[in-house]
Amino acid sequence: MSVSNVDTSGCATPRTIVGMSGGVDSSVAALLLRDAGEPIAGLFMQNWADDGSGDCRAEDDRRDAVSVCGRLGLPIHFRDFSSEYWEGVFAHFLAEYAAGRTPNPDVLCNREIKFRHFLDAAHALGAEGIATGHYARVSRSAGGYELRRALDRGKDQSYFLHQLGQAQLAATTFPLGELPKSDVRRMASEAGLPTAAKKDSTGICFIGERDFREFLARYLPARPGEMRTPDGRTVGTHPGVFYFTLGQREGLQLGGVRGFDAAPWYVVGKDVERNLLIVDQGSDSPYLLSTRIHTEQAHWIAGSPPAAVFACTAQTRYRQSEEACEVRVHEDGSLDVGFQQPQRAATPGQSLVLYDGDVCLGGAVILATDAPLEQVRREHAA
Repeated sequence: MSVSNVDTSGCATPRTIVGMSGGVDSSVAALLLRDAGEPIAGLFMQNWADDGSGDCRAEDDRRDAVSVCGRLGLPIHFRDFSSEYWEGVFAHFLAEYAAGRTPNPDVLCNREIKFRHFLDAAHALGAEGIATGHYARVSRSAGGYELRRALDRGKDQSYFLHQLGQAQLAATTFPLGELPKSDVRRMASEAGLPTAAKKDSTGICFIGERDFREFLARYLPARPGEMRTPDGRTVGTHPGVFYFTLGQREGLQLGGVRGFDAAPWYVVGKDVERNLLIVDQGSDSPYLLSTRIHTEQAHWIAGSPPAAVFACTAQTRYRQSEEACEVRVHEDGSLDVGFQQPQRAATPGQSLVLYDGDVCLGGAVILATDAPLEQVRREHAA
């Protein structure tokens, strides 16, 4: 980790360090804390080293973070976590894709970088805690600290924060947790912040606006193979199974296939060993549906599960709605989760996140499902 900061002579030691991303959300988080009289400073994290493509926005974001702190009269510090990010997030990202799974780097980034190395840096600067522009809430109960959904359910980011623990939540403030995004934009505009109209970042942070397949091909060379239907008929070719995820429609380049209807095609399975991409027609293909999910060892925000068997709700992807389920916790910490309604495209490598009302209980990485092709793959593996 490399260290740098602006001149803070004459400034009181901040009690809270705000993670300044160069976006509107962190800008307003800093604004709200400053106006509330909280002694704060900003810190900009560089998590991705420039790869020479010219697509990295880190320098633009850094300039915006400096500009916002200047407008608010706040000192700002800089830390380079790019090596920590490579080791703790990106290496895992590549290994998962190479294995045919679909990882969620935002979850790992929060656990390993923003609420570990950033928190450590804040403590090294003499601060008691940190604040970020995430849409989530922290509350205290008799049992400790709870992570809650943001009031703006359309922006809620608790899904990405489910790996946090008690020590991290005790030291974290989410100033935007009770605000709708429209109010955040309005506050930024009224305060004259240069990020007020800045477009929200989307997708995976280190890929930015560039083509995902082109980026991944730099690290995982193309390995073309066949696209087949679940009953074994070849309908096309693919550039590499790890470029695709379950439920994906884009990029298949399957137009009118002789002998089939004109309905769109979707990825319903991946066979990495045989280098096959399995596709079917229709977004509601039965090959995409599962009612039972088995996970890796779970993380519990409270430190332990509510019970060995309990009912709650869960999300299998960030943008999917939560669904009622029953959770069974095994001795090794893994979970078996049964849903009342079939789940579409529950994907190994993605996170299953559990909720009790608006309280996030924790979650785990999906290991396998009872989707038809998953069962066939496990039978072959056995």
